[in-house]
Amino acid sequence: MEFEPKWIAWEITRRCNLKCVHCRSSSMLEDGGHPDFSLDQARAVLDDIAAYASPVVVLSGGEPLLRPDVFEIAAYGNGLGLRMCMATNGTLVTDAVCGKIKESGIRMVSLSLDGARAETHDNFRNQRGAFDGTMNAIRLFNSHGIPFLVNSSFTVRNKDEIPAIYRLVKDLGARAWYMFMIVPTGRGEDIMEELIPEKIYDEILDWHYQVEKEEDELLMRPTCAPHYYRIVRQKAKEEGSSFKRRNLQFSTGGSKGCLAGQLICLIDVDGEVLPCSYFPKSAGNVFATPFRDIWEHSELFLKLRDFKSYKDNCGSCEYLGVCGGCRARAYAMTGDYLAQEPFCSYVPRKLQQKIEAASGPAAKPSSDDKP
Repeated sequence: MEFEPKWIAWEITRRCNLKCVHCRSSSMLEDGGHPDFSLDQARAVLDDIAAYASPVVVLSGGEPLLRPDVFEIAAYGNGLGLRMCMATNGTLVTDAVCGKIKESGIRMVSLSLDGARAETHDNFRNQRGAFDGTMNAIRLFNSHGIPFLVNSSFTVRNKDEIPAIYRLVKDLGARAWYMFMIVPTGRGEDIMEELIPEKIYDEILDWHYQVEKEEDELLMRPTCAPHYYRIVRQKAKEEGSSFKRRNLQFSTGGSKGCLAGQLICLIDVDGEVLPCSYFPKSAGNVFATPFRDIWEHSELFLKLRDFKSYKDNCGSCEYLGVCGGCRARAYAMTGDYLAQEPFCSYVPRKLQQKIEAASGPAAKPSSDDKP
């Protein structure tokens, strides 16, 4: 199967004990009168997925540890042969929680860390003590032998701490570090003016390449930054190097930038299947339609897989097959998910040739101009 579901994020609760500035689901501690689905419904969804594919399933939210049956869901999925993982903000992790993580068979836990200092992280998470909570969770995970990775989200308010966060994550013993470039959805729409500008965006991706090239312990990935896959190829060609990137055991295994609706998707708490965690457009509902039918036949997913339909610079780009542009960012900032990646500065070779041709002979020195 060319487009096989390899990685599914599953929002098992809309509730959260934090109010992070960039939260894609605008989660709050209250459920707003809309309770989460039942354990029986959760089992039915896992049965449906497992009958079709064997993806990594990441239990997320909100904060999944606020759901009392989270470990029953994880254990059931593992019993079906699915590789169950969990994404938490870390503040509710205890020794007892660690014991249940291991008992339920959760393979990997992801934590969020958005600052190298408590002041920065707590500001991003809108909660004093959030940083200390994450540090405590990491201490407990190391003590219990639970593998974990760290996700860090960046805007202009915390971009200067990127190198320090990288060093901290490595020192803390994480298996991987994912550098998220914010996509403005949910509460993220309220900080649109904080999005990292295009020029600085490129500088950050160049920094990431230089560090990742030398890194032999910590797996690194910039996320929601698909044109990094173009940059890697360009840099390796310029340097004549054979830079080989490593894969995390529970990653998608994809070697392409945007994988939304191609190898990954999100199932939200209401059962809507979205192309990725930051793409608020549904391809169908798993409580009403089999997952296989949604994955294979939804109009939205089929359009995302039709690369010839991509527009403007993305549609003309020779790196389309390895990048694809962030479809969620295009949708959030233009309303058209097939539009070009808003934060990519690269001019495709085809367009560059047209520009040069249109400029005419005047742009090139003739033999008469030679001294």
